[in-house]
Amino acid sequence: MTQPLVRLQGLRKTYNEGLPNAEEVLHGIDLEIAPGEFTALIGPSGSGKSTLLNALGLLESASGGHYELAGRDVTQFDDDERTQARHDVLGFIFQFHHLLPAFTALENVMLPGLMRPKEKGGPEAIQRRAAELLDAVGLADAMGKKPQQLSGGMQQRVAIARALVLGPRLVLADEPTGNLDTHTSDSIFELLRRFNRDFGTALLVVTHDPRLAARCDRIVRLVDGLIASDEPNLAAT
Repeated sequence: MTQPLVRLQGLRKTYNEGLPNAEEVLHGIDLEIAPGEFTALIGPSGSGKSTLLNALGLLESASGGHYELAGRDVTQFDDDERTQARHDVLGFIFQFHHLLPAFTALENVMLPGLMRPKEKGGPEAIQRRAAELLDAVGLADAMGKKPQQLSGGMQQRVAIARALVLGPRLVLADEPTGNLDTHTSDSIFELLRRFNRDFGTALLVVTHDPRLAARCDRIVRLVDGLIASDEPNLAAT
């Protein structure tokens, strides 16, 4: 049996813990994600989707429960261990792509690798990988352009390449098509699906777009900080 890439047991998150205005947002999440799964995380605003994504991405500490990532118990990791785990396993795509305006598309994609000083092959290997990814997302002619010279869809393609440059086993995407028109959203989805199928990259995509969710292999619905449903999507394309 394949070991889950992610295993959550009773994961809780409380903000302002111990204070009169404490608010528990996640009330005990049990969730497993297998290698190579393409999962949509849906639910109404305020249901805890972004909080759960931040906990999975080790950007926030959980208040309770158990989190196992790639076979390692990361629940009590310190900051350095969490940073290392993010570099080793995870990639991130955000609704607002957070490209650095002073850097070219190629330099933006290279950044995660340059922040990992012992990356195999050094800067030259990172640059080759970044260039290959930009070519793969259709931006071979835009490598030297800065973000302000690119359309919104092109900027999101750069962000996808950046998320993949270290070869993550799991990509966490928070509304990756939220600011894009329907045609561009479809092309972004196709890119994510292609990398999922070609490289076995697992994806967890937070989305309010029912069209995108309907094309994922699995749909997890979060309501009021609890998983209300978790179903395979047999109609996925």
